Amino acid sequence: MRVRSSSPPLTSEGAKQAYTLDVTSPESLWMQLREGSRFFKEEGALHSTLSGLTAKLADEGIDYAVIDGIALLTHGYRRYTEDLDILTTRAGLGRFRGRLVGRGYRPAFPGAQKSYRDTETNVRIDFIMAGEYPGDGKPKPVSFPDPAEARLNKDGIWFITLEKLVELKLASGLSAPHRLKDLADIVELIVSRALSRDLAGKLDESVRTEYLRLWDAAQARPAE
Repeated sequence: MRVRSSSPPLTSEGAKQAYTLDVTSPESLWMQLREGSRFFKEEGALHSTLSGLTAKLADEGIDYAVIDGIALLTHGYRRYTEDLDILTTRAGLGRFRGRLVGRGYRPAFPGAQKSYRDTETNVRIDFIMAGEYPGDGKPKPVSFPDPAEARLNKDGIWFITLEKLVELKLASGLSAPHRLKDLADIVELIVSRALSRDLAGKLDESVRTEYLRLWDAAQARPAE
């Protein structure tokens, strides 16, 4: 669902510090498996980062909504993710940079403008701007909304609404071949939440046909 972007490769030192899985290291593998288990219990580095960041955004008066992986979990599909995706406005990002970068957060790589890391947990935080376009980043009928207009509050944290999450993921998967997992996420959401076929009527016309196609496919999936 992210806007298409490129990040410079990590240096060897950065790779050691990154909150990612090193499959060549058995110790790292078990650490990641333990972290994954804690993730589904809403514990661990990712949830600690989420709690701390959203509290600070609220304190600074920055409108935001949590999207993508963590939002999927909130809406009923348990998929592991390693980073946070935060929808905000350009003014909100500017305030984050001015007030919080250097005070618990640092750029994820030299020159980063929208990607940061928590200095304690090293979890990556990617900001997406209202008005940008999902998937390939090119203009389309569906764009990232103002977070204040498409969010719901759960346990004091603002998350993107289910309808808008579905709409954005459909638009992303349809426009970017490297984002096909966004379409797979919709199938899993349909199954795990028993989403109605009628939800299509609440989505932008440009993605309705794809939602209906995926809904039909989900009904044909063998029971587990």
